[in-house]
Order: sequence, then structure tokens, then C-alpha cells
Amino acid sequence: MMRRTGKLACAGIVIFALSQLLHPTIPTSPATAEFQAPPEVRSIIEQHCYSCHSDQRRLSWFDEIVPGYWLVRHDILTARRHLNFSTLGSAPASVQKATLYEAVNMIQLGAMPLPGFTKLHPDARVTPDELSTLKAYLSPWSFPPSSSATSPQPVLAPISLPTVSPEFNGFLFAPGFEGWKLISTTDRGDNNTFRFILGNDIAFRSAQSGHISPWPDGSEFAKIAWQQVTGADGLVHPGAFIQVELMLKDARRFRQTDGWGWGRWRGVNLRPYGKDAHFVDECTSCHQPVRGDDYVYTLPITAAPVSREEIVNKDAAALPAGLPFQPLSWNPITMLVDPRTHTTATLFGNETAMLGVHARGAVPAAGPMAHAYPAGAVLTLVTWVQRDDPHWFGGRIPASPQSVEFVQVAANGQASYRQFSGAALTEDQAATQFAEARTRLILSLAPAQLP
Repeated sequence: MMRRTGKLACAGIVIFALSQLLHPTIPTSPATAEFQAPPEVRSIIEQHCYSCHSDQRRLSWFDEIVPGYWLVRHDILTARRHLNFSTLGSAPASVQKATLYEAVNMIQLGAMPLPGFTKLHPDARVTPDELSTLKAYLSPWSFPPSSSATSPQPVLAPISLPTVSPEFNGFLFAPGFEGWKLISTTDRGDNNTFRFILGNDIAFRSAQSGHISPWPDGSEFAKIAWQQVTGADGLVHPGAFIQVELMLKDARRFRQTDGWGWGRWRGVNLRPYGKDAHFVDECTSCHQPVRGDDYVYTLPITAAPVSREEIVNKDAAALPAGLPFQPLSWNPITMLVDPRTHTTATLFGNETAMLGVHARGAVPAAGPMAHAYPAGAVLTLVTWVQRDDPHWFGGRIPASPQSVEFVQVAANGQASYRQFSGAALTEDQAATQFAEARTRLILSLAPAQLP
């Protein structure tokens, strides 16, 4: 028995020694366009990120030992494909900034450095102070959106949504996304954009019931993005349409991509984003840090009883039952932000109001629009205070509601106004003093442009 054990041990040693010869290289090269940043920022990135995310070779002695070396090599080559600080400097400034925002969010959510890597390399962990330094450098909302042009925006011929090409992975476009209900909104200071996150009927009902861990098959989201513009009123409005991103849950069909189908279509012509089917790797890697929330970043605005923290946005859903209408189940028309008061507002319309909304292909000129809404139309402007998005540094989401304003169009074209405000959102009887001005404002809000 002892002899047999000794032979096995010797064989193991020989195999181990021979395996060290199977040592494929990790390519290295001088930096061609290194990421540029202030010294204190570069120091943090070089110390904690360059081991995997650069063309430099920075392995510890134990990383060189096979079979561990094979795993380390795989992780490094994968990391370089996603982010390489040795070449990032060749990308446009906006791309460099967006890449660093994503990196900071990965660090903040605990996804980077990889937990398995930090077990053997504890010095790779980014300290809270270092993370604060990176955030201070990025400084979202330091650069306000551009002012809107005084000349009218061009009228665009709307594209035929059923004819939009599928993504390069075969994922189909959803022509009916414009009619989906609001799940949440986001004000992105990292890139000066607004986002509506809409859900189809399955997703919306699931959010309202709290059955979102996991989301049921058939749930589909549309994340619509617009560039921000600052109006003459000092408010920030949606400007040019940028893109729409889609997610469809089907755990069996999309089991290779975390149970979700992914697609993105950019510009008013809704061009598929990817160059080939591998574009989906960007989607899955970006959403990996929120796998505990079924890979969904958004906190749905819902009062559903959910035990976990920061999975739904109950505060934003706290509208009293005594309001004349419950607008959160209506369709959204547009949104705006007041940077002076740090509030965000979304304009909703009932089914009749939506008959007067012509968002596709054109942005109506500002001015009284009561004539555009038929009799029986009800518009509701819900205003919330803002808070930081716990899932994305650089984003802000609605928090507690500050006011709810209703404008109802009568048969004679006249419009009535009611406001509910304060901590309890009770009716403001003094609202008649500014009813005309607020009615004019609400009716003049142009629908956010759609392709």
C-alpha cells in the first residue's frame, strides 16, 4: 500500500512538473494610447486595475504556477478585451469617460476586482477613500446640458417600426414598445441623458405585485434614451432621441445570456447596435453586478411589498389613494428636471390624452397645446425630489413625491387645474393663483421625441 501511494505521489509530481511546460504566453506591449487622468487618479487605476486591464504583465510569483496560471491568463485576456487602459486613450473623450464610469460602478457594486482575485491579491481592493477620489474626478452634473436651440427642431419622417432589422444575434425589435407602461425614469449626469424605462404588460404587472425575483418569462423592458437640453425656463428637457435598448426574459431560450435576450437600436433610423452577435457580451458583463436582482438595474416604482432593500422604489410610488386619478398606471409623455430644486417630474396622460400625443418623428413647437388634446383628456405632472441611484453612480432617480398636478380638458377646449402638494399630498386650495400659468406650462410640454 505504501509503495502504491509513493508511486502515485511520484506520478503526481511528474505530471505537475510537466504541466509547467504548458505555459502559453500572455502578450505584452508598450502602451500605445494610455488613458490620461490626474496623477492621483492614474495612481489608483495603475495599482488596482493594470494587472488585468492593461498590456503590462504584473503577475505574482504564485500566479505563474500551472494550473492556476491558466485561469489567471484567461481572466487577463478576457479583461483586456473588455477594458484596456493601455489603449483607452485612443477612444473619444466621451467613450473614455463612460468607460471609467462603468469601472467605478463595478467597483462600487463589488463586482471588480473579481472577488476570487482579491482573495489571493488583497492589495487589489479599492479602498473607500480611493473610490471617493475616482468619483470626485468624474463629478457628474458638473457640466450642465447644452441649451436648446432657438430654431425649431427638424421634422423627421417616422420609421416603420415593424420593419426595423433584428439585432445581429437575431433578437427581434418590439414595435409596440411605445405603448408600454412606465417602470421608472433616470436622470444621468454621467452623460447628460434622460431615460424612460418602460415595461410590457407582463413586466408592469409583475412590478406592481412585487414578483420580480426573478422576473417571469415574457417580461420585456424598453430603456429609451434622449440627450438633455436646457430650456429658456431653466428646466432640463428631453432633446434628440438617442437609442432604445430592449431586454426580454426567457430563462430557457436565453440560458446562455443569463436568461435574457438583449438588443439595442440607435438613432432615428433604429440601426442595430452590434457589429456581430458578440455585442451581447457587453450587455451581460455590464449587468453581471446586479445578478442578485435578476440582472436588472432599475428599481421599479411600485408599492409592492418586497422584503429586500433597494430592489423596488416604494417612496416614489407613495401617491395617496384619495387623488382624483392614479397616474402611475398611465402612459408617460415626457419628463423634466429642475436643477435648482433637485426635482424630477414626469408628465402622464390618460388614454384620451394619448390620442393627442404625436411624439413620433417630430417635436411640436412650444406654446399652448390644449387644442392638441381632445375633450376628456387628463394630463398629470408628478414631481418628485431626486436621490442618487444606488445601482449606478452618475444617475438619479425619483424619491418622495412633492406634488401632483392635474389638467383636465373640457368639451369646449377649456382646461381645469388642480394641485396636490405637501407631505400628505393634500389639495392646495390656493392653487387658483397660479392655475393659469401652470396649465399653460403643462399643456405646452412637448412629448419626448420618438423615431
